[in-house]
Amino acid sequence: MATPHISAGSDDFAPAVLMPGDPRRAERIAHALMPDARLVTDVRGMLGFTGTVEVDGSQHPLSVMGSGMGQPSATIYATELFREYGVQRIIRVGTCGGIAEGVAVGDVIIGTGAHTDSAMNQHRVPGINFSAVASLPLAAAAWEARGQVAEGTVHAGPIVSKDHFYWTVPGMIDGLRAHGTLGVEMEAAALYGVANEFGREALAVLTVSDHLIDGSADMSAEERETRFSGALALALAAATC
Repeated sequence: MATPHISAGSDDFAPAVLMPGDPRRAERIAHALMPDARLVTDVRGMLGFTGTVEVDGSQHPLSVMGSGMGQPSATIYATELFREYGVQRIIRVGTCGGIAEGVAVGDVIIGTGAHTDSAMNQHRVPGINFSAVASLPLAAAAWEARGQVAEGTVHAGPIVSKDHFYWTVPGMIDGLRAHGTLGVEMEAAALYGVANEFGREALAVLTVSDHLIDGSADMSAEERETRFSGALALALAAATC
């Protein structure tokens, strides 16, 4: 069984999928968590792996797959995983820019909801501004596991998913910050929308790689690939709850 973007067999994906944006990060996570990780798809270089992970002495099936960058790409993979492969939950594990005053580089954000400037969810329900929220059980499981994060502080609250990486409407970030938004990234709102569409679960757990307001030093490209242990621990708790 294959789709236009995934070459895996019908039984190749586990019910739970960890989804970083970068396929190299997916490969790194897969081999770090699962000694038996096997490659199940590599269409267009978007790598996906499946294996088993041990949590508290129990073995759990798990898959890890990249989503690419941005909401359109994430929506393609999430739709195919939910609709064609029977995946039950997707946990995005990635990076974001901090917005809130109390958020620092290296902290971890559990995105309980996602504002967006994208039209990805705009027409889901006629006449309604769709509310893109995470699965409460997944968010609760990640929050309960926050003691596993050795570095930085764990935050839970709203984030924003933007279509533009560089361009921002003047005043937008200040307004989001004034309304309690913790960080900015590019995929979660669409992922939450797709999960709602198919009656499945989704969550985003993000490492803060830079801060848009206070100018904190950005993580290097290498750090963005490797410094994800805290967010990964919370994402794994959500995936196996």
